[in-house]
Amino acid sequence: MSSHCATVRWSRQPDAAFTDGRYSRVHEWAFDGGAVVAASPSPHIVPPPMSDPSAIDPEEAFVASVSSCHMLFFLDFARRAGHVIDTYADDAEGMMEKDGEGRMAMTRVTLRPRIAWSGEAPDAAAIARLHHKAHDACFIANSVKTLVSVEP
Repeated sequence: MSSHCATVRWSRQPDAAFTDGRYSRVHEWAFDGGAVVAASPSPHIVPPPMSDPSAIDPEEAFVASVSSCHMLFFLDFARRAGHVIDTYADDAEGMMEKDGEGRMAMTRVTLRPRIAWSGEAPDAAAIARLHHKAHDACFIANSVKTLVSVEP
């Protein structure tokens, strides 16, 4: 078992009334390794200037987390199978919509990995097996009820 921590910090701007709802939601995430990331609600949910489109929003972080976890397991399983990967890039996309109970939720995450192999690439069936194995092992995918699909 392991513990993973993040500190989320927000403070009200001195001139913001707060009770009128027009306060900045921009905040930061600090991680145990020292990384600090600017965070904000999505501008699709909270319009600027109360949000910051250049900051990472929780929905983007969720999609990136699913994608990153899948990639890390895929790389490891490919290595164990004797394959060499030069690059892996994924244009992952999450869909926010109402779930079966009518609540807004991240209902789907689609991973679109593009992989450059060194030497001979495995065949499509072997790649599909690696993706399936990575999906089954991914801690994040195992932790959520969101449908996660892979479209290599």
